[in-house]
Amino acid sequence: MKRLAILGSTGSIGQSTLSIVEQFPDRYAVGTLAAGRNIDTAFAQTVRWRPKLVSLATEELAGELAARLRQAGVSGVEVVYGTAGTVACATRPDVDFVVSAIVGVSGLEATHEAILAGKPVGLANKECMVAAGEILTRDARERNVPILPIDSEHNAVHQCLRVGTHAEVKTIWLTASGGPFRQLAADKFDAITPEQALKHPTWVMGRRITIDSATMLNKGLEVIEACRLFDVPPAQVRVTVHPQSTVHSLVEYVDGSILAQISVTDMRLPILYALAFPERPVSPLTFDLAALRHLEFEPPDMERFPCLRLAFEAAAVGGTHCIALNAADEVAVEAFLERRISFTGIPRIIERVLASTPEAHPSTIAEVLAADREARLTAHALLA
Repeated sequence: MKRLAILGSTGSIGQSTLSIVEQFPDRYAVGTLAAGRNIDTAFAQTVRWRPKLVSLATEELAGELAARLRQAGVSGVEVVYGTAGTVACATRPDVDFVVSAIVGVSGLEATHEAILAGKPVGLANKECMVAAGEILTRDARERNVPILPIDSEHNAVHQCLRVGTHAEVKTIWLTASGGPFRQLAADKFDAITPEQALKHPTWVMGRRITIDSATMLNKGLEVIEACRLFDVPPAQVRVTVHPQSTVHSLVEYVDGSILAQISVTDMRLPILYALAFPERPVSPLTFDLAALRHLEFEPPDMERFPCLRLAFEAAAVGGTHCIALNAADEVAVEAFLERRISFTGIPRIIERVLASTPEAHPSTIAEVLAADREARLTAHALLA
């Protein structure tokens, strides 16, 4: 029985993880939950799963949840808050596995502390790996702690890599749906609205990641994440646009063989893979082979989607440039959703922030967070 710490329990990955726990009650149990600001969902999850520890974003929200639990007659649940509370959830001694699914760098410290505590991590938070992957992977290697990717693309690569050695890998291919504007003329991009950009053709995701998919910055972040997770240079990672989203990624080996991972577009499958690794439990998530009747692959257009080009450039430099890429994008996406900049303003802000970012390689999480704050300040100044 694995006891799970679910960081980001009220988000889509967190809720999908809880559905896996419900489906496999003999394998998994809920140990702790970090629920952010969604107190109604946090209350419902706490009543249902009775974790030992629950963390909310603020002291006020934690107090409100504790009061509601008392009124409902729920006892034995400790309620904490803030970064320290999330760290406590991730490092509790009776936790066997940590699902890191908090959006942005907010979950970075807890993810790092989980690794330092020797906890295996299922990583659904690509921003952690983009901003601090050099540190996380270093510390995980030193402690022999597995970091198992939950993102569908990296999870697919992880599966394909099980049949060959690191030296035998020629290219890692990440597939991209192309987003809602794959076939839209470039001269129409300035007029794209937030409502249009939030209509992803394949996946149901959070607001920021959906916009990032539309700009293809999300795929750029995944390139950086792949470099860190699988210890390969950016030149060994390529992106192919695959609108059907049935092939989740591919690995090309030096002998010319290409292995692809194919499955339903359901995040429960990569979550289950990470939780159960190296086993493969029987599940109802079957794939209809008829969906393979028509498969398209095409190169991405770096001119129409400059965010992807900027990500490859940041990946080549590493360090603070990857941190700045992620931070500037988060600020720019928020501004776009608030209609303060156009869709094409997103890459412009990112490019200007990267141009002003000095090259450095932070060695501690504190230095990473300081570089993140500096990039955000620069992005906000540019917006102002």
